[in-house]
Amino acid sequence: MFERNSEVTDVSAYPQDLQRVALCIEYAGAGFNGFQRQASTPNTVQQYLEAALSFVADEAITLVCAGRTDAGVHATGQIVHFDTASVRPEKAWVMGSNTRLPDAIRVRWARAVDPQFHARFSALSRTYRYVFHCSDVRSATLGTQVTHSALPLDFDAMEQAASCLIGEHDFSAFRSAQCQAHSPVRRIEAMRWVRQGELVVLEIRANAFLHHMVRNIVGTLMDVGRGRQAVSWVRDILEGGDRTRAGATAPPWGLYLVQVAYPESIALPELPAGPCFLSF
Repeated sequence: MFERNSEVTDVSAYPQDLQRVALCIEYAGAGFNGFQRQASTPNTVQQYLEAALSFVADEAITLVCAGRTDAGVHATGQIVHFDTASVRPEKAWVMGSNTRLPDAIRVRWARAVDPQFHARFSALSRTYRYVFHCSDVRSATLGTQVTHSALPLDFDAMEQAASCLIGEHDFSAFRSAQCQAHSPVRRIEAMRWVRQGELVVLEIRANAFLHHMVRNIVGTLMDVGRGRQAVSWVRDILEGGDRTRAGATAPPWGLYLVQVAYPESIALPELPAGPCFLSF
């Protein structure tokens, strides 16, 4: 008997009575213990989503995601997929799930996809945005949507320092001790900085990311921005490969998974990257 498993990539073994469905998920991560289901806590995004989808499908649903986000990290464009024998209109997956989800989690769209589609392995790249709020006074309304910085940050120096990270490198200096990736080599395809009023945003796109990689990069760049380290220090850290020499891990609050790119042939809906308080 075929055992249902949404990680299956061998299409020849895929039962004809199942369909694969992809979803785009938005969530405010501050109140959750990360995306991934955990035996130690029911308070994860995946557990809430699977419970809501299982109710709509009237059967147990197991999700696969494009990228596991840490506790406190947000998403506006997380992509997941699941397999189901239930036949539902795409609108039913969206509306039905959202009525049973916490306010901090929303399904943005649903699409039936080819069984060859895989939320993680079909992805070409992931894009994150890290949002700084630069102000003497912490915002009463933005809260955990941003990382507040009362100290001045030299973003020109941070941008200059970050330029050495673009391309394919061994990012051992920016991976956490708990990282389970087989290889520390990743390819950062693009980085850009955008200022919008008191907000400064670092946007970073890569083929994939290591555990805590973006937050460790941001924490290291903040040391440059505060004048504690020279611009050239970041290259030294990258080439040295020693995590203990890099900066502290930046807070999760300002970090968003905003976009996952797939081949055009998959034809998934495209939405603004977000978060919605940004205008680019």
